[in-house]
Amino acid sequence: MLHVSGVPVTYCGVVIDLRTRRDLRIALRWLPLVLVPVLLLASTYPGLYRVPPHYWALAMGAAAVFVAGARWPLPVSLTLSALAVPMLRTPAWGLSGLVPFLGAVALIDVIARTHRRTIVVVATVAWGAAVVVGRQGAHDTSIGAVSILVETLAYVGLPLLLGLYLRGQRDLADNLRLRAADAQARARVDERAALARELHDLVAHHIASIILRIAVANHVVREADPRVVEVLDDVRATATAALADIRKLLVALRDPTLATVALVDPMSVASEVEAAADRVRAAGFAVDVELDSEITGLDAIGRLTLLRLVQESLTNVMKHADRGAPVLVRIVRDGDEVAVRVRSGGSGVANPPGHGIIGMRERAELAGGTLVIGNTADGWIVEGRLPMEAP
Repeated sequence: MLHVSGVPVTYCGVVIDLRTRRDLRIALRWLPLVLVPVLLLASTYPGLYRVPPHYWALAMGAAAVFVAGARWPLPVSLTLSALAVPMLRTPAWGLSGLVPFLGAVALIDVIARTHRRTIVVVATVAWGAAVVVGRQGAHDTSIGAVSILVETLAYVGLPLLLGLYLRGQRDLADNLRLRAADAQARARVDERAALARELHDLVAHHIASIILRIAVANHVVREADPRVVEVLDDVRATATAALADIRKLLVALRDPTLATVALVDPMSVASEVEAAADRVRAAGFAVDVELDSEITGLDAIGRLTLLRLVQESLTNVMKHADRGAPVLVRIVRDGDEVAVRVRSGGSGVANPPGHGIIGMRERAELAGGTLVIGNTADGWIVEGRLPMEAP
């Protein structure tokens, strides 16, 4: 069972509730705005200790900045590291001393969300420097250097390890979703093959037999009433056209690359494109879809080609693109053609291109269109043009 745009995803007995996970991430992102004031108030004792006003300002600023980490994880991590320095150097009492370590949480978030080594190194070094500078002078001079070293290893090493672990779990979940989608696609192919065999063995066989009998009858009564001959000719032509349509259907059903949308109707194009975008959103990407309502003139092959280009492009996005960069899917009518453009962050795929890109180019050519794929200053771009009428 796979419902990526809805709620449950099940693969090999593992249920992944995507909507619940998304709601939980949003709640955790806003939690510091509620938790930080509680920690500061809990550390205020009348007549004994009060949290300094500047500490309140720094702490609430850090909580507010943390909310933006979902969109800008690295800048937020660097900002929280900078805010942590004056807070660490301010004598803190009780639970208020936990607030600077929002920088450690932001470091975990950065590492868990990217595979770029440069970003990980920059965020880790910034947080490590904040800990060293912030804790400088907080210990007796005889053990100060050793204490700072131990604290730095603990405060930086543990978030680093936890971030790497969470990144591994996230990659595993993405792979499970892809494998679940592949398993479902294979099941659909098997169903289509079984249906193709039934159509061939039963319907096509009987229609071919009908055409043959009509041809014999037409030959026998050729000298009879012309109206009878006309009716027989019409019936034979209709049956021949029906047999040709069934043979086209058999070719489509037996093509394993057509999967579930070979016979998609014009009104389903938008929903299929949006479903493909939802699968990418579930993998942690921000996807913006711009779909022109004037593309309903595409024939069946054009609609299928359009969907396959979008789906394969978005599959490559999940495999190779940077989650921090937004993904744009734009499908508009341009004269007698439909222009499709998919833009994502990252460097795309390595050269030489894989079978997926080769198949995309072949599919576009068979539909009478063109396809350009490559890396540009704006990111990885897939641009295709399809004629409104089959060549």
